[in-house]
Amino acid sequence: MSKVRTRFAPSPTGPLHMGGVRTALYCYLFAKKHGGDFLLRIEDTDQTRYVEGAEDYILESLKWCGIIPNEGFGIGGDFGPYRQSDRKEIYRKYADQLIESGHAYYAFDTSEELEQMRERLVKEGAADRQYNAISRLTMKNSLTLSADEVQEHLAKGLPYVIRLKVPGKEEIHFDDLIRGSIVVQSSSLDDKVLFKSDGMPTYHLANVVDDHLMKITHVIRGEEWLPSAPTHILLYRFLGWEESRPEFAHLPLILKPDGNGKLSKRDGDRLGFPVFPLNWTDPETGNVSSGYREQGYFKGAFLNMLALLGWNPGDNQELFSLDELVEAFSFEKVNKAGAKFDPNKTKWFQEQYFRNTPNSELAELLLPLLKEEGIEQKHDYVDQVCGIMKERSTFVKDMLVGGIYLFKAPTEFDETTLRKKWKDETPAIMEELKATLNDVKEFKSQMIEDAFKAFIEVRGLGFGAVLPNFRLLVTGQGMGPSMFDICALLGKEEVLRRMDSGLEKFANA
Repeated sequence: MSKVRTRFAPSPTGPLHMGGVRTALYCYLFAKKHGGDFLLRIEDTDQTRYVEGAEDYILESLKWCGIIPNEGFGIGGDFGPYRQSDRKEIYRKYADQLIESGHAYYAFDTSEELEQMRERLVKEGAADRQYNAISRLTMKNSLTLSADEVQEHLAKGLPYVIRLKVPGKEEIHFDDLIRGSIVVQSSSLDDKVLFKSDGMPTYHLANVVDDHLMKITHVIRGEEWLPSAPTHILLYRFLGWEESRPEFAHLPLILKPDGNGKLSKRDGDRLGFPVFPLNWTDPETGNVSSGYREQGYFKGAFLNMLALLGWNPGDNQELFSLDELVEAFSFEKVNKAGAKFDPNKTKWFQEQYFRNTPNSELAELLLPLLKEEGIEQKHDYVDQVCGIMKERSTFVKDMLVGGIYLFKAPTEFDETTLRKKWKDETPAIMEELKATLNDVKEFKSQMIEDAFKAFIEVRGLGFGAVLPNFRLLVTGQGMGPSMFDICALLGKEEVLRRMDSGLEKFANA
């Protein structure tokens, strides 16, 4: 078997959808699993749909995800150029070869004539309304015109396309690594346009030619390309490349959370989750679509979620590093059916990755957010804050929002706790607790907890009568992490100062 070579070949028509990232991920995993190469190619044959900035977005997205190609667009390699518009001169000779071998033909039909053909077929009640083995015989092409007429049309520079001449009655067989053996009747196919009058190939010709010249061994792409596969099988045969034809794997769709249809940007907008890896600013409208990176997701959580959308490792393991995904991945475990996207499960992945990230790394991410708020703190202190807050947080920003009291004294206090827990006798109890805490010599979490428990036991008080009000004075909140850990981090002087300040505020209220 030749060296495995896979390619991710997006079109620069807008932001890269998370489904595209999953395709890139599976291409990467399969190539790395087999010691092969992973390529990036830009398929921009349809210049009318090109969107400024989309190529850079693709590169930045793959870089953030850690799905780094061995070669390709923006990287280089021995099989370039890796942008199809830069390969324009390559394709013409293969289109001509198909013409000469009788497997393709010139078609001179205008858009009006094509529309008239469709209208006629509708009136006739034809089951097929395509440009195919039957309808081509009624149209203006090199199969119905004389050789002289064809040459005259070409000499005059009349617009034309080159179409594939699909056999009329034939079974087209191929194997898919996910879906198994597939058989398609050629009569169900239309004569696809291979080459356009603007001198550009269509996707069908360009991707087959490029995959062959770039020595691609496995074509891994979305299910939406499955109907095109028989056309590509024919092209490999007609170009004499059947022996070196790559294997195919068509991935299942990523579905809406309710399972009804393919996941789209509109679903994300409607339900409040991103469908793109990074923020995308529409160059025409200026509208911004949110991305996973900017929402605070870790790339590992994002990739882990994508990997399990359609692939099942076959055991109970749910959390994988990229290296572990490479080791575990195989197409035998990729499902045929579409995979429902679950935004809550995505958050679960983020929470697991978040909690498994060392406090020091979280601190590095939190420090810039603190600086934006005008809060200056040493790394060691922020490291300890992360240790306290990470179990109750999903994103780095949550530690700032939920744990702001660890950086500055509260100025607002939870109204529900005040209403339900603050009683007439509470100020006196808090004064006594203050005195108890002041006597704690080593102001560490366990020592503080022991003193607190002794305090409520001696006075015959319950946790519920003391702890919520103690927390309220120190943090301003009604719930949160261990109060003893919080107090140890803040230090005795700050805890007592906050208790004094809160008691004074409530006495004057």
